[in-house]
Amino acid sequence: MNPLIAASSYLNSAPLIWSFTRGSRQDEVKLIDAVPSLCAQLLAAGEVEAALVPVIEYQRIPDLRIAPDVCVGSRREVRSVVLASKELELSAIRKIALDDSSRTSATLLKIIFREFIEVEPKWTPLPPDLKAMLATNDAALIIGDPGMTFPRTGLHVFDMAALWRQFTGLGFVFAMWMVRADASTNAMQVDFKSACTEGLERVAEIVDFYQDTLSLPRSELFAYLQDNISFHLDAGMRSGLELYYQLAEKHDLIPGLKRLNWLTR
Repeated sequence: MNPLIAASSYLNSAPLIWSFTRGSRQDEVKLIDAVPSLCAQLLAAGEVEAALVPVIEYQRIPDLRIAPDVCVGSRREVRSVVLASKELELSAIRKIALDDSSRTSATLLKIIFREFIEVEPKWTPLPPDLKAMLATNDAALIIGDPGMTFPRTGLHVFDMAALWRQFTGLGFVFAMWMVRADASTNAMQVDFKSACTEGLERVAEIVDFYQDTLSLPRSELFAYLQDNISFHLDAGMRSGLELYYQLAEKHDLIPGLKRLNWLTR
């Protein structure tokens, strides 16, 4: 039986899932399209065997294995995970709406404010509707495709990967494929790295598919996938991931600190 897996259909995930949806691996898995927070819920509940999961959930969900070498991350500026603010200075922000489809980015934002800004705003999870979020808050965290397409007039926009880089000098990992320890052999054998390679070889097709949906120029979509998003976990990205986990534990945002347990095929 084909394993059941979950991932979002955001543009930043497209190269990781294209092989499963429109490429050579269409018959290997059954893919559920879900926002990142729901992917984590499905994996934690055992409703899927593997999922492209916000990295913070590795520290919250028991008995997971991480697929090596593949991620959704950014070395400098991510563009699609941003804080839209009425305030020019981060230290002036007192109320923040958090996109309720986010887990990793919401935790990252709390770490940045607690560790580096030394301010604790009021946090309110809300659906990703920027107008509604800013109606009662000073700023709003928006992720994924909505984070690239909202009107920015009159707002100060802070890129979350760029902020992390500014404060730590490191890249940031937002999501990785994770597999339950009790998953079937078929799920354990899914070649996520090769699927990513195929997706990156077919970026032109991906851009064609998303261009009408996102109403952004082809050049911007290409630049986003080739320059803003990093799909491979190098040493600098891994160091950023490990520091993120350490700071999440320091600020009581995870129950404890687990070592990284990699999936072996």
